Amino acid sequence: MFYRRKFYIVKNEFVENFNTHFNKTNLPTQLKYGSRLLGRWMNKNDNDTVEIFAIWEYDSYEDYLEIEDKVRSDMSHVERVKDWYEKDGGKEKVLKEYILQVKNEAIETTIENQV
Repeated sequence: MFYRRKFYIVKNEFVENFNTHFNKTNLPTQLKYGSRLLGRWMNKNDNDTVEIFAIWEYDSYEDYLEIEDKVRSDMSHVERVKDWYEKDGGKEKVLKEYILQVKNEAIETTIENQV
């Protein structure tokens, strides 16, 4: 199995918009191509931001790469994402003013002999 954590630091005023976009746009497309969401959580920080992260599971790293390629090649999905950014001033503005940090990283279990 291959697991990844997608992590964001988001300004408080953008959290609802961001979560709606995830649930209506990103999640359905990921599931359509075979991603498995184990969960998605958020935690308020002491400043005016929220940490949001999701844990995803794949059969292998190669399956992850294949699924991501399919998501990026889905032109209707790409257009929906582009339109979402444009509603708030474009991708550059959103990533500068509202989504302050993004990480996409592999994670490994620390449990020995995990099935």
